[in-house]
Amino acid sequence: MNKNKAMVLAAGLGTRLRPLTDLISKPMAPIVNKPVMEHIIELLVKHNFKDVVCNLHWYPEAIKDYFGDGSRWGLSISYSYEEFLMGTAGGAKNVEDFFECQTFLIISGDALTDIDLTEVFKFHKRKGGIATLVLTEVDDPSQYGVVILDKEDKIVGFQEKPLAGEEKSNLANSGIYVFESDIFNYIQEKTFYDFGKNVFPDLLLKQIPYYGFKHSQYWNDVGGLEEYQRGNFDALEGKVKVNIPGKQIREGVWVGKNCRVQEEVVIIPPVCIGNSCTIKKGAKLFGPIILGDNTVVDERAVLYRGIKWGSGYIGKDASLIGAIIGYNAKIKDKASVLEKAVIGSKSIIGDGIIIHPSVKIMSNEVIK
Repeated sequence: MNKNKAMVLAAGLGTRLRPLTDLISKPMAPIVNKPVMEHIIELLVKHNFKDVVCNLHWYPEAIKDYFGDGSRWGLSISYSYEEFLMGTAGGAKNVEDFFECQTFLIISGDALTDIDLTEVFKFHKRKGGIATLVLTEVDDPSQYGVVILDKEDKIVGFQEKPLAGEEKSNLANSGIYVFESDIFNYIQEKTFYDFGKNVFPDLLLKQIPYYGFKHSQYWNDVGGLEEYQRGNFDALEGKVKVNIPGKQIREGVWVGKNCRVQEEVVIIPPVCIGNSCTIKKGAKLFGPIILGDNTVVDERAVLYRGIKWGSGYIGKDASLIGAIIGYNAKIKDKASVLEKAVIGSKSIIGDGIIIHPSVKIMSNEVIK
């Protein structure tokens, strides 16, 4: 393999993360104040990938503007825009020439992981199959499509969300693959085509050997709001190896540039505070807490196990308890946003309003 080529899948709609993805694509959703896709790019750099292509569909310009040509991370990034979604395999077929007949990696740009990609490649070369699927052990196979292996780690079957007690495996497909270029012989051109639904069953039918790599590192598909919150908290708590931005001023507390923290502020780690934030007198932050850049937390506000994306405001005597707040949203004085509630970007929650547990407020809403 000459230049260690990879494709980052970033064209999905992220519907299960709405309202957070009303105004952004899922790969741009921040995990500890960095787009989840940036953590994937950093993982690729760590494992010496130099050449990356990324397929785009939903809010494509935001991804292109942020990542550019990739030089900031020391690799090259190019883009493939899909006017109509092509599927995981169709998207790869669309950029077949990029891979130049080399062995290559495909990885989701909207999942959180610290998987050892170097070990995956070694396994793939050792087995000699056309494909290697990275597999994750899951506690509840009924929530996933699971993969069945033989004693040689060859893939011999699949079960789609098996009923409890009927599962033949607890190994879920993580959406990370290594392929030989021959895989393109099994992908139809210019049509929606999926690895999981089309390509892998076809390989089984044609008795073409391919393998599953069982890993023991962290993996989170960030598939829904609970998984998104857990991914942020896991990163803060060191359960997944990622780079947390800001300066670590004490154990479990990261603070960005140009922040102002006034007197009588209580900070219980783990807490990540972005750049140019202001935490005013008497505010209390009980971690895990993530505050995005340019956030103001006013006097005596109480934050507990919450995530606030960049910009916006949390008012005097306001409460954020186990909730997620989008970009440039404002929580006014004495308002409360409670457990598992989600406030979309650019929304305003008025003075004294209570947003009850699990309520979702769409972006650009005003609640008075």
